[in-house]
Amino acid sequence: MLRGAVARRYAQALYEIAQANNTLETIEQELKGVAEVIEGTRELQRVLYHPQVLAGDKKNLLKSLFADKVSADTMKFLSLVVDKRRENYISGISAEFTALANEARGRVAAEVITAVEVSDEQKQELVKVASRLAGKDVEPTFAVDASLIGGVVVKIGSKVIDGSIKTRLATLKSHLMSQTS
Repeated sequence: MLRGAVARRYAQALYEIAQANNTLETIEQELKGVAEVIEGTRELQRVLYHPQVLAGDKKNLLKSLFADKVSADTMKFLSLVVDKRRENYISGISAEFTALANEARGRVAAEVITAVEVSDEQKQELVKVASRLAGKDVEPTFAVDASLIGGVVVKIGSKVIDGSIKTRLATLKSHLMSQTS
């Protein structure tokens, strides 16, 4: 089974529990926090992802790290993930859970990549444009990629709007090359 499909299935199950218990926001934040800690700690990953470390030891480790920081539902879910040997999917599950929550809120994630750092005012304007393009509120993440030379690239789901100078130059080059052939 594909990695995304597994993460989606677990995220959907947790999402339904969160909806039923009216704890969507809480579980989303807790799961994001757990995923960030795991992704940011190589030693934790080595233990958690190692196939020879017993599930009980992994669950005890997660309890010691997160029991006083997350709800009982999130803790039970992490235990289930360990029991099913899906620990390496926690980050993917978190991302899928956030996507489901955003969909329910009428939001969509958008990645905005610019050639240079942009001001807060410019960011707000880019968010307005992205929201209009998506037809939904967007939850943006901003990144800088100097190789774009100038302009902006906006990724909303599987849709990419590329207004970068780098792409325009590549298109122009391709067009000129096809004219000389």
